[in-house]
Amino acid sequence: MSLQAYKTAAARAENPRELEYRLFGQVTRALMHASTVDKTDIKTRIDALDWNRRLWSTLATDCSDPGNAMDKSLRAQIISISLFVGRHSSAVMRGEEGFEDLIDINRMVMQGLAGPGAQAA
Repeated sequence: MSLQAYKTAAARAENPRELEYRLFGQVTRALMHASTVDKTDIKTRIDALDWNRRLWSTLATDCSDPGNAMDKSLRAQIISISLFVGRHSSAVMRGEEGFEDLIDINRMVMQGLAGPGAQAA
């Protein structure tokens, strides 16, 4: 079986929660890497921040849909976090803030997606 076929089969076997966990893991690893590169490596830093911002923007857009069945207060919290992520990402790009808060937020979400007793990466 080719690697691509394996990836396709694995993706089909994932439930939405597992898929979200995996995506958050990938984005968070990118943020962690970007936090370690030299500040002159602007592309790596901006790419990671942009990917994270797009992830949170997508979640906020989904939460603003009136047809979303999630609890309204949880949806509002996700939208608020998305707004914070956008502001904080801009501050990181300007060199006023670090990556840590963004990484911590994503890790907390991953812990929630992993369920009780699970350790997030």
